[in-house]
Amino acid sequence: MPGAKMKQKLKDGKPVVVISGDTTTDILDQLGPLGFDGAWIDTEHGPYTWEHMSDISRVCDLWEMASLIRVTTNDPSIIMRTLDRGINGVVVPHVNTKEEAAAVVDAAKYHPIGHRGVGGGRQGYGVPDYINKANDDTVIVAMIEDIAAVNRLDEILTVEHIDAFFVARHDLAQSMGHLGQPTHPEVFAATERALKQIIAAGRVAGGSGADQDVERLLDMGMRFFMINWTAWVMRGATDYLRRFKS
Repeated sequence: MPGAKMKQKLKDGKPVVVISGDTTTDILDQLGPLGFDGAWIDTEHGPYTWEHMSDISRVCDLWEMASLIRVTTNDPSIIMRTLDRGINGVVVPHVNTKEEAAAVVDAAKYHPIGHRGVGGGRQGYGVPDYINKANDDTVIVAMIEDIAAVNRLDEILTVEHIDAFFVARHDLAQSMGHLGQPTHPEVFAATERALKQIIAAGRVAGGSGADQDVERLLDMGMRFFMINWTAWVMRGATDYLRRFKS
């Protein structure tokens, strides 16, 4: 399964790249052959419904990309239902305490790790022992996007079975009183401190992988990269249209 493939790369210390943006099934079909490790589908801010999720997971399965849904909130019923639709993993926003991190794991994993409801799901079709394999295949990403989480990171990082800790600069900036300033010196310092702390603890650090930052972040040890494809289109379109302006 694509989720297991992604998890193995992370365990081996290899970087993974997930694509984000307006990722409809048709667009995912176009992006799939390029070789991304996964697709980040944003239900927290995007227009996606439950009906979309199974089709999104099918397209990702076809191209061996892990399907990751950023859920709206850290709610066990939402996490369980998302996974039952066939999605390979969840990205959970605003994980600010050790207890909240543990709750994510509890909702996403079956016994003996957690208490995910045993109601079946799309990934289990034709797989009689799916529930015995699902824990190994399911990806969990916890978002560190508040200064409260950064300040409690030492405790949060003790929670096992989380595959990556994603430091989100924009919400972090807001929580620090610097709304709309993700490059503010204080925000940059807090982001770097969090990434280095995650890596030093032997866990997988994640974040946005803007073109100009990739080499620095790789050298630092970050291994989970999310990039929005629309930025590439906008830059390419702007460069192209500039040729027609006098």
